[in-house]
Amino acid sequence: MAAVLRKCKRNGVKLVQQTCSVRFLKKRLPIVGWLPKYNLEKFQGDLIAGLTVGLTVIPQGLAYAAVAELPLQYGLYSAFMGCFIYCLFGTSKDVTLGPTAIISLMTAEYAKGEPTLAIALCLCAGLVQFTMGVLQLGFLVNFMAFPVISGYMSAAAVIIGCGQLKLIFGLKNVRREFIWNIYDTFRKIPETNHWDLTLGIISFVILLIMKWLKDRNWDKNRDPFTPLTTRQRVGRKAIWLIGTGRNALIVIVTTIFAGVLFSNNIRPFTMTKDVPPGFPDVGPPSFSYEHNNRTVEGEEFFSHLGAGIAVLPLIAILETIAYGKAFASRNKYRIDATQELLALGIANIVSSFFGSYPMSCSCSRTAINSTSGVRTPLGGIFAGLLVILALAFIMPYFQYIPSAVLGAVIIASVINMFEYQVIPKQWRIHKPDLLVWIVCFLCVLFLGIQFGILVGVGLGLIIELYGLAKPGTKVDTIDCCPKIAVVRFDKGLSFPASDFIVTTIHDAGLDEPPYKPVILDFAHVSHLDFSVIRSLALSVEEYGTNNTPLYFACVNRDLEGKLKKASIKNLQCFPTVQLATEAILGKTYNDS
Repeated sequence: MAAVLRKCKRNGVKLVQQTCSVRFLKKRLPIVGWLPKYNLEKFQGDLIAGLTVGLTVIPQGLAYAAVAELPLQYGLYSAFMGCFIYCLFGTSKDVTLGPTAIISLMTAEYAKGEPTLAIALCLCAGLVQFTMGVLQLGFLVNFMAFPVISGYMSAAAVIIGCGQLKLIFGLKNVRREFIWNIYDTFRKIPETNHWDLTLGIISFVILLIMKWLKDRNWDKNRDPFTPLTTRQRVGRKAIWLIGTGRNALIVIVTTIFAGVLFSNNIRPFTMTKDVPPGFPDVGPPSFSYEHNNRTVEGEEFFSHLGAGIAVLPLIAILETIAYGKAFASRNKYRIDATQELLALGIANIVSSFFGSYPMSCSCSRTAINSTSGVRTPLGGIFAGLLVILALAFIMPYFQYIPSAVLGAVIIASVINMFEYQVIPKQWRIHKPDLLVWIVCFLCVLFLGIQFGILVGVGLGLIIELYGLAKPGTKVDTIDCCPKIAVVRFDKGLSFPASDFIVTTIHDAGLDEPPYKPVILDFAHVSHLDFSVIRSLALSVEEYGTNNTPLYFACVNRDLEGKLKKASIKNLQCFPTVQLATEAILGKTYNDS
């Protein structure tokens, strides 16, 4: 007992020493590592990038709040606190946290337009993410294979885009569910507000042109040895700035235009609802709300959130870590996935006290942040401050934003999320992956997000398990006297393949007389479990009963040790197939 206590004491002291070390502090509070090295040059890069991201997140936040079916101010409530928290705890200089299209769609699915539910969902998502970070459970997202992720995101792009058609056409009372949304939209086309339609189409086309100008490779046909003139440099910088801030620019111009018309009592466009000015109320999320003249609370409250408490945090983790790793690789630095989980969890927990709905990493804003020359996570501070200024001073003017313009901004933002280019690639490379993609895509569209993801993950696992149950094998015949069958396995063997292994080995040599000796080539086998070794023992016994050799070749040292520990009678292992063949021929000669 005393020895156990001494060991516990040593482990406790070691844990305290590690936790209280400077290294641990830098790992769990990364700002401690980079802030002492901060300088004016980095400040300049962070300021420019932060303001650029801020001009992007303001119109996107308003638009994504509409996707989440929440009042527009909640898009901005979700856009600033995550920037501040990530500056303290994040490990990527490029990542920006805030409202995103995917998470907004999932919020609409689970919060059903109720702000109280959305804020509570933000807190729950943060707690789940923080717990997963502490327990280092980020590996769970690896079970979502690429076809599942791509199929889900493509379906989400279709759902989000089609959901904005009602804003473009100026339609009322269109149901949210995808099938009914499409049905109601086409049924109500005669009720189209032609002013909304015209403004929406013009805004959408302008946004696409601005994006094309920004992304165009202007140096494609230029002589690399000819320097750019001052006019060319200024022009390219102007095009980049206009293209990067295109969402803010189109919203500002159309809002001024609609406001001028409104002041002259001309109201051709459908406007957004009044947006209350000022900072959100700060306090813990409420876990009750009024619904149908009664209070929903307790167990019923959480039942309304449903599977969103588990599904939404996983999707947010997937977005954040995937985009974080992608930009870290592009800019040649590394991120700590566990710390990213903790940062995302803390950001959602704290943001829920400021009226935020769930957030994650935005791909588009992270790309803008990176290309704007951000140097440290401090760039997010400037983006967050710009959002706070918008909340304080320009919220009353948001009521003049035409709804059709927000619809155009959303559609232009999600149009690239539909990954059509992966369809022919999956067909050429691995057709079962295309099946998973199609099934996940259709299930998300017609059954809902959670069922679509579950079906996609389940189908992917079934296909993977099928590969384990029927591993790749190749049976060759050595043309000698007697003929010898060589069975080659192309990977490790696990328990689902037990019956398949017994059948394959039996058919190779004992399928019909005259029986053939068999050599099992384990050159590519690196793993065997107990069930497989038991099946191999049964096959050796079966061949021994029929007085036919069954030899093992090219078995690595670890696997040979496992086979010998199993006490398999008549076990014969040889370094090469050639030596096993010679042993069979020698045995046959001696027997004759």
